[in-house]
Amino acid sequence: MLKPSWRRVVLKVGSALIAPDQDGCSERYLRPIAEFIQQCRQLNREVILVSSGSVAAGRHHFQFQHQRVPIALKRAMAAVGQTEMMNFWSRCFDFPCAQVLLTHGDLSDRVRHINVKNTLKRLLDHGVLPIVNENDTIATDELKVGDNDNLAAMVASVVQADALIICSDVNGLYTADPNKDPAAKLIPEVRQITPEIYALAGGASSRVGTGGMRTKIEAAEKATAQGVDTLIVDGHQATTFQCLLAGNNPGTIFYGQKIPLPAKKHWVRHTLRAKGEIWVDDGCVDALCQHGASLLSSGIVRVKGDFAPGDAVIVRCSVSKRSIAKGVSRFSASQLFSIKGQHSEKIASCLGFCPNGSNAVIHRSEMMLLEKL
Repeated sequence: MLKPSWRRVVLKVGSALIAPDQDGCSERYLRPIAEFIQQCRQLNREVILVSSGSVAAGRHHFQFQHQRVPIALKRAMAAVGQTEMMNFWSRCFDFPCAQVLLTHGDLSDRVRHINVKNTLKRLLDHGVLPIVNENDTIATDELKVGDNDNLAAMVASVVQADALIICSDVNGLYTADPNKDPAAKLIPEVRQITPEIYALAGGASSRVGTGGMRTKIEAAEKATAQGVDTLIVDGHQATTFQCLLAGNNPGTIFYGQKIPLPAKKHWVRHTLRAKGEIWVDDGCVDALCQHGASLLSSGIVRVKGDFAPGDAVIVRCSVSKRSIAKGVSRFSASQLFSIKGQHSEKIASCLGFCPNGSNAVIHRSEMMLLEKL
């Protein structure tokens, strides 16, 4: 059963529902979704819509012979399709909609992350429906999230949602691939996301989407860590939304953690991308894992990668090679090369200054221990 008290939901709609025939936006599946959003608002429940499909919606405007669509052409398709998609959604409602285009860079930069949060909050405060999509027209491999399942989870964290509903062309997580195994059974509830749960994920079943079941589980892991209940449901069926409004579970629900991660640590763990690695000795591992200490230069054995102050890094044990933690480095890779193994009081003499006025390489408030070692 769903929590009857949820007041803010992020609703993600996949490409296969927006443009199932790759011939522009289609009303075939979107009308019941639009009605669900309207009914939620009548119940004073806030909705943030994460809508995929700009590339699929704009595809029919372009003639091309390639089997694989070039990236520049995909960006052009997204530019056209995004306009069509927004026009379609706007026609579905008698209240204003707002287009919010994001890249991973907008969410990984702390200042822009907070700006996104404030903008979405103001839109909701004034009764405007935010419609979020990845900015596919400019996104590069470094800047893009890559799929809207994970983007929706990040947005759910930003807006402190109560629930994340992923509407797809599948109705949940199964014990096996239901397209291949007739004995496959739907798993209605998941209380903990384990490696065994990830092992159940197959590839993408949609011809037009970029995500598969694995990206949905990744999204659920991000959202549930922040206490957000996450559902995977079949957006093809109008009955799905009747079940949701009645407080019933029509697919698979991943329950949010009862004790959510602090917002900043969640941002470090699930949003920032690591730009390098810091290898540390056993004594340092013990200080980090058993005593909640900050990472100091004296325990550093090796530095890998090219990163700047403020970049995220993985902390790895030099003996076992296990990933111990992820955090924000206050020093660059080149600076750490100079001070690794040195006691904190020698940092200023080694570098000629002490960056940020702190001896901690990674402060414990900006570090998240990794549970899967």
